[in-house]
Parts: sequence; C-alpha cells; structure tokens
Amino acid sequence: MQRVLLIGCGDIALRVAQRLRNRAHLIGLTRDRDDVRKLRAHGIVPLFGDLDDRRTLARLKTAPYAVLHFAPPPSEGRDDPRTRRLLAALAGARIIPRHIVYISTSGVYGDCAGARVVETRPRRAQTPRARRRAAAEDRLRRFAAAHGVTLSILRAPGIYAPTRLPLDRLRHGTPALVPDDDVYTNHVHADDLARAVIAALYRGRPNRAYNVSDDTEMKMGAWFDTVAEAFHLPHPPRITWEAAEREIAPALLSFMGESRRLSNARLKRELRVVLHHPTPHAMLGEIAPRELTRQLALPIGDAPRGRKTAA
Repeated sequence: MQRVLLIGCGDIALRVAQRLRNRAHLIGLTRDRDDVRKLRAHGIVPLFGDLDDRRTLARLKTAPYAVLHFAPPPSEGRDDPRTRRLLAALAGARIIPRHIVYISTSGVYGDCAGARVVETRPRRAQTPRARRRAAAEDRLRRFAAAHGVTLSILRAPGIYAPTRLPLDRLRHGTPALVPDDDVYTNHVHADDLARAVIAALYRGRPNRAYNVSDDTEMKMGAWFDTVAEAFHLPHPPRITWEAAEREIAPALLSFMGESRRLSNARLKRELRVVLHHPTPHAMLGEIAPRELTRQLALPIGDAPRGRKTAA
C-alpha cells in the first residue's frame, strides 16, 4: 500500500485518515505520546517527531508516496520555520515524496473589498498570520519545482462542523458589524475539506492552488445570525467599524477587516469535488435540535458553554 505521511494530526487529518485507512499505509508525525491511542484508533502509525526540533526529524527515513501537511506555522514571525525544517529533512534524507498537499488559508489574498476571488488573483497577505502561510506556500512551491513533486495548495476559509461553531461568541454577546460595514466571509465543512485533500492527492495538478469553500455568499453578521437562530440564541449586537476598533480585540478584529467571496469553480472542475455541504443550513437544521434536546436533559448548571471556532 502507498505510504502517506500526515503532518499535523488534528481534526482534519483524522477525518482524512478515516477515508484513507483502507487505501494507504498512514503514518502520523506527532510530538505528543498521549496521541498514540487516538492515532492508532484511526489507522495511523505514530512517528515521534517535532517540527520545532529539527533533530527529531531524522526519523523520517522511508520515502512516503505523499505528504499531507496540515501543521500550522508558529504564532509569531513572518516565516514558517516548521515547513522549512520539514522540507530540509525530506531533502536531506533523500526521501522525496511524489505528492504534497498543504492546507493554507484564504487569508493570503488579503482584503479584496468583497470581490469574487479566483486562485490566479495575486496574494496580498495583510496579517502576520496570513504572511506566514504565504511564506510556507512559497517554500513548498520552490521545493516542488526543484524536486519534481506534485504540489496542491488548498486555501481554506473558516471551517465549520458540529463541534466547530461560534456558540461561545454568541453566548458572550460579542458584537458583529452593521451591514454597511460588514464583510463577506467564506466557510467550508470539515468533511468537505477532508474530501478535497484526498481529491487533491489523486487528481491535483502540479504546483496548483485551490480555493476550498462552500457555495454560500454570506456576510459575517449573517453567518452569526444563522447559527444563533438555529440554536435559539440572541443575534449578536451590531456596531460600526469605528466602535469595533475600540471594543474588539485586535486578533478578532483582523478577521472582520477582510472581505472576499471565494470562487470554488476550480475545486469542482479539476478535483471533481461534489460538496456534501454546499451550505451550512442543512447541517445546522440537523444538529441544533439534537443539541438543544441534550442540553434540556442535563442537570441545571451542566449545560455546555459552546465550542471554539474561527470566524
């Protein structure tokens, strides 16, 4: 069976593994020995290594057919030294894979003032977070060109799933922008992103970027309103951009300052991905009643406070 190396064994990697476990020999790079049981349960053989410690990457000895790179850059700086160390380990040990799939972010495009965005649009990353992703993309492109590797870059927006919804934000009453100041935001269901990874592995063209987004065209405030209505929560209060600059933390505000509408035409045409979740509405309609019923059955004081997600 083909050997596939997973870098960054989080939620998306586990969803990919569930779909590949009978088609490939899966190896997962991890620095946490507590992950062993979880990885093995998903058909992944753990390999201990740390992208922040190049010495541990010497364990990458056997050539994989493909590398699926899901690990994020560090939280500081303008570069991605984790990707740099990974590629140095692959090149130095002469274990060049045939394919690399990398999950990047749609943030590399920067603010597009609500315009429709295709993959050929020049990148103008504006936040440190997005600049680190752009740096990783550049390193991967150079490596792929130098070594004849088929590279697919998947530019993902906000990821949602039953466990990845902005319920905490809604319960805390965090404001959204008034419609005139609001921005277009993009989303993709975690399962559709996992399916896009597998499609890119087998159908991706060399050195190619793909926007991985669902079909909705929704402003950020409307997204929060949609989730709030599904879970019978209050709509978030609306404030102007000027007020948001005073009241909202800079890290969160950065998500509210970029507006774009991703085109997923290349995803559908070249990778032949058929979205199982073209909009979030069906998923919300399925899970919200179950979640509300579960919460009503809990003893008072035991109801969950919500789960984390990106805007």
